[in-house]
Amino acid sequence: MLAKRVIPTLLQRGHTLVKGERYNSWRSVGVAQQAMRIHAARGVDELIYLDIAATPEGRGPDFKMVEQLTKDFFVPITVGGGVRSVEDVRGLLNAGADKVAICTAAIENPELIREASQKFGRQAICVSVDYLGPRVVGMCGHDVFRKEGLIGHIKNMERQGAGEVLLSSVERDGTMQGYDIDAIKAVSDAVDIPVIASGGCSGYEDMHRALKAGASAVAAGALFQFTDCTPRGAAEYLKAKGWEVRT
Repeated sequence: MLAKRVIPTLLQRGHTLVKGERYNSWRSVGVAQQAMRIHAARGVDELIYLDIAATPEGRGPDFKMVEQLTKDFFVPITVGGGVRSVEDVRGLLNAGADKVAICTAAIENPELIREASQKFGRQAICVSVDYLGPRVVGMCGHDVFRKEGLIGHIKNMERQGAGEVLLSSVERDGTMQGYDIDAIKAVSDAVDIPVIASGGCSGYEDMHRALKAGASAVAAGALFQFTDCTPRGAAEYLKAKGWEVRT
C-alpha cells in the first residue's frame, strides 16, 4: 500500500499568500518563500502552490516566481494557476515543479490533459477539480459549469491521462467545518487514480475520515495557518490510527 500523504496548500495572489472562505480569498497570510521554508524545515511530504489570480486575470503562470521559490526547496511541489497549454506545463516543470495542476483549461480543453500526460507522463499531471454540489466549476471556483457533473468530469480526466485529482469543495473552503466525505467517497470509488481531499479540513480526525473514504492524500490550508495543527502532528495521528504515512 502506498503511503498516505499530508499536503499543505498555499494560495498566491499578487505578491502575498492569501486565505479566506469559499474561494473569497481576501486575507493576507504571509509570503510564499517564508512559508515554504517553514514547511521544508518541518519535513512535509509534499506541497501544493496555486496562483489563484492567474486565470481570472487572463495571464499564464509566473515561471520566474516559481523558479525562485523552488530554487532551494527540495520537497515535491505541485504548482498550478493559469496553465492553458503544453508549453505552460513544460515551463512549470522546467522551473522546478514536480507536478502541474490544471483546472479551468481541463474543462475547456480536455485534450490538453491527454497531450500533457503523453509528453511528460501522467505522474506529472494533476487535474484540480473545484466543485459546488454536483457541479464542476472553473475560474477559481466561480465559472464554467459542466453538464455531466462531478463524477463524469473526473472519469473523463482519468481517461484523458490525469495522474491524480485535487478534489476541492468550494462551499467548504476555508471553513474548517470538515471535508465533504460523501464526495470524496463517490469520486474515489469511481476512479483508480489518487484523489487528494481538499476544502474544509477540521482537524486530524477529519483527515482520518477522508482516508477511510478512499482519499490517497489530504490537503489543508486554513488548518495549518490558523490553528496549532501541523503536518507532522497530522502524520503522527494518522500513523497511530493505522495508516502508513511518513513521519
